Amino acid sequence: MGRVIIQSEFTTKIPITMIGTEAGICWGADISDKEKNYKRGIDCLENEHGRTFEFPDVYMILDGYSARVIREWYTHIGGAPTRLQASTRYINYQDGFSYVTPPSIQKNKTALRVYGDMMSNIVVSLQALEKLGVPREDSALGLPLGMETKMVDKRNLRNLIDMSHQRMCKRAYHEYRELFNDLIEALSNYSDEWKYLVEHYFTPKCKYMGFCKERYTCGMMPRRDVKA
Repeated sequence: MGRVIIQSEFTTKIPITMIGTEAGICWGADISDKEKNYKRGIDCLENEHGRTFEFPDVYMILDGYSARVIREWYTHIGGAPTRLQASTRYINYQDGFSYVTPPSIQKNKTALRVYGDMMSNIVVSLQALEKLGVPREDSALGLPLGMETKMVDKRNLRNLIDMSHQRMCKRAYHEYRELFNDLIEALSNYSDEWKYLVEHYFTPKCKYMGFCKERYTCGMMPRRDVKA
């Protein structure tokens, strides 16, 4: 489906060491020793000194995911992330557009045909509007949420950990889970320190809390009623 590309020219390979270094400056510690900085970073993580998690930023490209799932990605605003999405002004309607097909449709031949016809009809309508002189910025309102898109995104570790609590849940939308798993794989392959963070801190909320407080639980963890 889609792919996540970590922008190596902007993203540190030593996020844990970075956390320990920045914390050490505040604590008046010796930051010349990288090993001590790493251990201090681990201490910050284990003691959940959340503000220190905001120092490492991940710069990434999200390519080939649906406009729908990217719209949901935008809702995670903690830590003031920055993102820039491909403009719909520059879509070549003569060639059509790529789109995401959900598994429930892929496995049903009739549904797959209907879905494909729907996308083709949208392309035909967009082409007709262009011939009528309608600007693409206006006809773009007819583009579907299933259309593939691309964006560049920057967000910090704290935001990503919080996002994992929601989006790694088995009840989260399937494409978002796939996107987040792609991100986990990309970070794991990027550096050893990122791999450690992914393996120890990216987890569904129920595993982090030790119970599930959702009304409709998947059953992974025991449900607990939480009173206001």
